[in-house]
Amino acid sequence: MRLKDCISFDDVLLVPKYSEIMSRREISLNSKLDNKIELNLPIISSPMDTVTEDKMVNSMSNHGGLGIIHRYNSIEKQVDIVSSCNESSNIGAAIGVTGDYLDRAIKLRNAGANIICVDIAHGHHAMMRHALQVLRNTFGNDLHIMAGNVATLEAFNDLADWGATSIRVGIGGGSICSTRIQTGHGMPTLQSVIECSMSDRSAALIADGGIKNSGDIVKCLAVGADFVMLGSILSGTSQSPGDVIFESDGSKSKVYRGMASKDAQMNWRGHTSSVEGVTSKVGFKGDIDNIMKDLKTNIRSGLSYTGATTITELQSKSTFIRQTTAGAIESSTHIFKV
Repeated sequence: MRLKDCISFDDVLLVPKYSEIMSRREISLNSKLDNKIELNLPIISSPMDTVTEDKMVNSMSNHGGLGIIHRYNSIEKQVDIVSSCNESSNIGAAIGVTGDYLDRAIKLRNAGANIICVDIAHGHHAMMRHALQVLRNTFGNDLHIMAGNVATLEAFNDLADWGATSIRVGIGGGSICSTRIQTGHGMPTLQSVIECSMSDRSAALIADGGIKNSGDIVKCLAVGADFVMLGSILSGTSQSPGDVIFESDGSKSKVYRGMASKDAQMNWRGHTSSVEGVTSKVGFKGDIDNIMKDLKTNIRSGLSYTGATTITELQSKSTFIRQTTAGAIESSTHIFKV
């Protein structure tokens, strides 16, 4: 069996290029989700019950991004959350592919959601095909349908052909995801983005999973992603759902969990099937504004190192190099402590 090499985030670096950019204010981070929806920031918050409800949607909108409200509750509760998103012109809401998914989609659309996200772990599936066809037959072409997740170019093209307007790319890379351990399946997210970016379909590409920092975001955009979806980076903030936990040592934290974890499955449906995630706690990060400002500053700085003023220009100018394990260590902060 001949195996191909796959690239992950820490395997590569972007090569700095000549730049005439005098200020980061010259750099636009605008990206199109479809022909009608253009966002000022290529960041989407993940549809997880410890990441995105109304507060996160409103905050993401204020910063130019987008939030996708999770589906792990009743239709009535999700509709109430959508109705509470009063500062947002674009509201995303997730559904599944079985049971009441069509009824949920109709009620979410009527409540004001203009983006429906078909959210399943393995998107290259007959049930996804059926759900996309039903949704298109019901809503026509006016509704933006996000779908995923997928890992391969074949899957990306299929979902686009089945009716997806945008597609989430990445399987098994999330910080609280154990899919690769439990099932032996997956691909490094950056490799999936590289391969799916070769598609000739018009669907927007959303890199989703394993993104640890702003440098990873820049790498995703450089290889062809139109957007990135973030979970752990946005977790533990004032805007993420869940109570602040006061620890015995005086620190504060919040719960962050994978939606295929045992805790999450028991909470939203009362039983577990395949457990492909874990539950953890992250340090309380306070208001998300500081995180978003830092991300915007650092992403713009990333574009400036390539001499690019737009994401499209970044993609056309970028050059990557492989780095060794020693190079990856050098790339991180590595000051010796005394």
